[in-house]
Amino acid sequence: MYTPRAFALQDLPELQQLIQHTRLAQLVTLGEQGLQASHLPLLLNPEEGPHGTLYGHLAKANRQWQDLHNGSDALVIFAGAEAYVSPAFYPAKAEHGKVVPTWNYIAVHAYGRAEVFSDAERLLGVVGALTDRHESGRAQPWKVSDAPADYIDGMLKAIVGFALPIQRLEGKRKLSQNRSAADIAGVRQGLAASPDVRDQTLARFMPKEPS
Repeated sequence: MYTPRAFALQDLPELQQLIQHTRLAQLVTLGEQGLQASHLPLLLNPEEGPHGTLYGHLAKANRQWQDLHNGSDALVIFAGAEAYVSPAFYPAKAEHGKVVPTWNYIAVHAYGRAEVFSDAERLLGVVGALTDRHESGRAQPWKVSDAPADYIDGMLKAIVGFALPIQRLEGKRKLSQNRSAADIAGVRQGLAASPDVRDQTLARFMPKEPS
């Protein structure tokens, strides 16, 4: 990932926090079948390995799991908040007009090679943990045990699990840090005033004025 120094994010706890806050990741591999990508919810164990280990599963019918099994390098993309930045947000536009549009965003890329597994007990652990994570905010959370055991057994036979120890992490937080304080404030205010909730979310990550 191209990351100018001003935008680099290298703090491991913050990188891991961004991973855990991203609900859907993109798994990319290059193998005998060419480039493949899948959109997946993943779990991070931050204590397992120097950068943490990712856990997830793929449908057995999704041939991408074979790339993982064959030792393909994997890239997992965690896309965070993002927003279009209009030149109209910059006070510099009125001063000299030398401004162009850009995009602000937060992203983390994780690299590694995965171990593939199909053991039913291990798969159930991953599926149960993923379910608990995403059901936790509901008034009446659904649990895997709510479904008939023989049905769950059949579903587990249709998936393949993987553990991906993260060998390398790259983070980027592009939030107008290369602009003047006035321009940064203009972008933050412009995004905060937008009717689009995605813009408002990105505005909350923008640098604040010094206290």
